Amino acid sequence: MVRGIFIPASNGLDLEVRDFERLEDYQAAVNGWIEAVDIPTRGSTLFVNEEGLIRGLPVNRRATYLWWFHVPEAAGHSRLAGDAVLVGMPDRNGAATDVPRSVEGRLLTPRSYRIRTREPEGDNWRREPIVREDYFETIIWATHLRELSPTAELRIDEM
Repeated sequence: MVRGIFIPASNGLDLEVRDFERLEDYQAAVNGWIEAVDIPTRGSTLFVNEEGLIRGLPVNRRATYLWWFHVPEAAGHSRLAGDAVLVGMPDRNGAATDVPRSVEGRLLTPRSYRIRTREPEGDNWRREPIVREDYFETIIWATHLRELSPTAELRIDEM
């Protein structure tokens, strides 16, 4: 079994830790055929409904911004629609693995976060003034900061 995090498209619903054993488990979670969207820097893969946008499923804001923040070249080009499942990157045989504990902790454990920015070739990191209590809200804001200053480096620190 693979331990993953179910990310509902509805922002009003909480994330859930779930176990996935077969392909059908992933398909049931996303209500259709699955498409893998890798987030290599976090050692994770999102499974989404591959026809989500075509079927008019609601945009999954949390999954989309998680992808956009950690894969900046994807930002603004496409959105992820419908419910999603986050697991670990595939192993050597192509099988999904457990969602990394560090990722699970960021998404499920209440913490405070602050964004830091640094201009290219700069020495000092600038602290953004607002401390946020939710990782998703933090990465959404950080993604927008990247749009305003595309050459700046971004970092999210736990407080």
